[in-house]
Amino acid sequence: MEMAWKMMQQKKPDDYVIATGESHTIRDFLKLAAKELGFVLGFKGSGLKEIGYIKKIIGNKANLLKKNQEIIKIDERYFRPTEVDTLLGDFEKAKKKLGWSPKITIKQICSEMISSDYKILKNLNK
Repeated sequence: MEMAWKMMQQKKPDDYVIATGESHTIRDFLKLAAKELGFVLGFKGSGLKEIGYIKKIIGNKANLLKKNQEIIKIDERYFRPTEVDTLLGDFEKAKKKLGWSPKITIKQICSEMISSDYKILKNLNK
């Protein structure tokens, strides 16, 4: 929100990129999310037949899951027809003109997202 506020304070409207300047795969994010939820994610197979499964349970958050349980499958319906191979946001203009740079990591973003959703789901099950 800091960056949004800084953009709104400008006398002349302009376009800025809000990004970390880092590139991560979906697999990276899934592994971070799994760790937050108390399990280690494994993968087997390849290509469109690759699946994600519970490799190891750590802690008590994942008490409804079982070791070796398959939890991720690829679904071509969600492929984007014009997807690029790599996405990497360049926040250099925001840094130069507004003095802004990212202050949160992908790990922190994932942790906040998982924590928030986990609390919501926990409350639904009461």
